[in-house]
Amino acid sequence: MSRPVVAIVGRPNVGKSTLFNTLAGDRISIVQDTPGVTRDRIYADVTWLNYNFTIVDTGGIEPESNDIILKSMREQAEIAIETADVILFVTDVRQGLVDADGKVADMLRRSKKPIVLVVNKVDRFEKFMPDVYEFYNLGLGDPQPISAASQLGLGDMLDEVVKHFGENALKEEEDERPRIAIIGKPNVGKSSIINKLLGEDRVIVSNIAGTTRDAIDTTIKRNGTEYVFIRTVSAVERCNVAVLVIDATEGITDQDTKIAGIAHERGKGMIIAVNKWDAIEKNDKTMKKFTEDVREKLSYMPYAELLFISAETGQRLPKLFETIDMVIENHSLRVATGVLNEIMAEAVALNQPPSDKGKRLRLYYITQVSVKPPTFVIFVNDKELMHFSYTRYIENKIREAFGFKGTPLKFIIRERKEK
Repeated sequence: MSRPVVAIVGRPNVGKSTLFNTLAGDRISIVQDTPGVTRDRIYADVTWLNYNFTIVDTGGIEPESNDIILKSMREQAEIAIETADVILFVTDVRQGLVDADGKVADMLRRSKKPIVLVVNKVDRFEKFMPDVYEFYNLGLGDPQPISAASQLGLGDMLDEVVKHFGENALKEEEDERPRIAIIGKPNVGKSSIINKLLGEDRVIVSNIAGTTRDAIDTTIKRNGTEYVFIRTVSAVERCNVAVLVIDATEGITDQDTKIAGIAHERGKGMIIAVNKWDAIEKNDKTMKKFTEDVREKLSYMPYAELLFISAETGQRLPKLFETIDMVIENHSLRVATGVLNEIMAEAVALNQPPSDKGKRLRLYYITQVSVKPPTFVIFVNDKELMHFSYTRYIENKIREAFGFKGTPLKFIIRERKEK
């Protein structure tokens, strides 16, 4: 059962991103005092009382702007409205009710979706409530006074939102299906890959960057297993494995490395899919050279699996599922404590730990404390002596024994005093 979707819409600069970040519990949207800094739809999962739902932040709606970016943002907001179950219409008490609010309200009414009218920046109720009443003129029912920045009035607002949900939104069993985020810059073929895997043109694709208009999740069944593919950068939060799609005709760019860094920091399984491999001229050294370039630019994630594919021809796409299965398995792999300590003892015997000012690092004990990603705690005599390079050495020895292909490993160093 899919979660209800709540779209946060309104004119630019009324505090939509601040409200989104407050509800998401993270600074995902860029917040600036310039109209139009949130240009794309950004998603986050939220729980309120017994309800799970997804919120969508959009760029502001300028009803009559001819500016290309503002028109594009308006279109993105319209797409969010189409896919939403409930609309949070955000206005600004400081600016008061303006003509553009009325035009946005007319557009929202045509959607026939439930609308919760929010009046933001009400930092002091006694001072601003007379100004809030003005928003009754929009004809959208009771305005909900809030301050996203000060986190005031949010409970009442969310109570109003969840009234419009059906029983499906109530907390359900954890979804155990593999979740794969297809990430990458615009126009590298993310939608084309999903279309080829689906065997149908479910996702609208054109040659203009950022033209995908689809639901948040796409479910694909293969060999009896359901895989959920998610296609926004914020989807990294919800995925087990991220597939970074790179355009072979452009090579790996700085933007690619930044996007990959998001998945790396979140500890997600990682696959790099070099798409449009059919579109470049090749010789016997092309793949080797491309691999070296990717490994150099993404040197912080040597564990990532690398595939050369073509969404156009379907080249190596079956291999993508096999790699996803392997990475998911490795991302959840647990190693017995006894085996880990044998590996560490052997590693220490082969390469003596570093010392400083006559004091040598001693490694007492290692144990795995969690998965997704596999996380290990190493107990030592002095944390300051455990240099990054020696941690990497221990990691490499564990990888030699168990592979852990496609998944990062996390190490926590704890101090235990010598007795």
